Amino acid sequence: MPFPLRRALGLVLAISCGAALFQPLPLHAAEPARLSERWDEKRAARLLDRAVKHVQEKGEAGLADFSRQGPYVDRDLYVYAVAADGRFLASGGSSAALIGQNVNATTDAAGKPFFREMLEMAAAKGEGRVEYRWLNPADQREEPKVTLFRKVGDVIVAVGFYAPRATAAQAKSMLDEAAAMLAKDGKAALAEFQKVGGRYIQDDLYVFVVDMADGRFLAHGATPALVGRDGRELRDPKGKAVITDMISVARKKGGGELDYAWHNPTTAKLESKHTYFRAVDGKLLGVGYYTR
Repeated sequence: MPFPLRRALGLVLAISCGAALFQPLPLHAAEPARLSERWDEKRAARLLDRAVKHVQEKGEAGLADFSRQGPYVDRDLYVYAVAADGRFLASGGSSAALIGQNVNATTDAAGKPFFREMLEMAAAKGEGRVEYRWLNPADQREEPKVTLFRKVGDVIVAVGFYAPRATAAQAKSMLDEAAAMLAKDGKAALAEFQKVGGRYIQDDLYVFVVDMADGRFLAHGATPALVGRDGRELRDPKGKAVITDMISVARKKGGGELDYAWHNPTTAKLESKHTYFRAVDGKLLGVGYYTR
């Protein structure tokens, strides 16, 4: 959808992440899984620094280097350049198909004019960040993406990376930590499990707790509104009684794992989920990860 764009001087230079490859990291009290996102950001920042230095040394003449494989391509990260009037100038990645086109009318999957926001913010403040939804070529899904940018003379340099996804190892590790805390101090644990910014709510990874006696949620990191509701009433799109099935297995075996469909809080989409769960002092404790 087209949108008005303020006239501005200079070029827009951006580093785009084709797909953030989430590296499995163990969960620790002081080093939560959110470190993965920080790592993606730091890796992109290093490429950003190299691109900034290149522009400072070569000026506009150096833009062509961003369309070549080399120091300005780091696995899923690559540099692309856009003129302030919206003309796409160079790219070392999949967006090379846009070279020669005017991207002023470009919006994200939700209709957000993120190019315009980036240009206007850079003109006003010299740096910033813009968040939007974009197609991730790794799985052909529209996913949350973050772009950081910095103005260098008449050029804006930016980094884009996709929000990370949790892994099976991280889900298991969080479950172990949560179980230990729940067994030690149930009341404090329930409060901690719903603490925004805490170690038990990390992007699409979170804890939920259900009273096995009456089926009611005692905690839910992604959807606090479920607390107090009878989880046995819930069904996934295929009619699977998710909580009922978990409680049944937990009573017989003390724990297990289950596949079902559930809302992903980071992508705002219904996705396949694999959850590990166990019984702890009469409570069903679960942590799952999204398998796309």
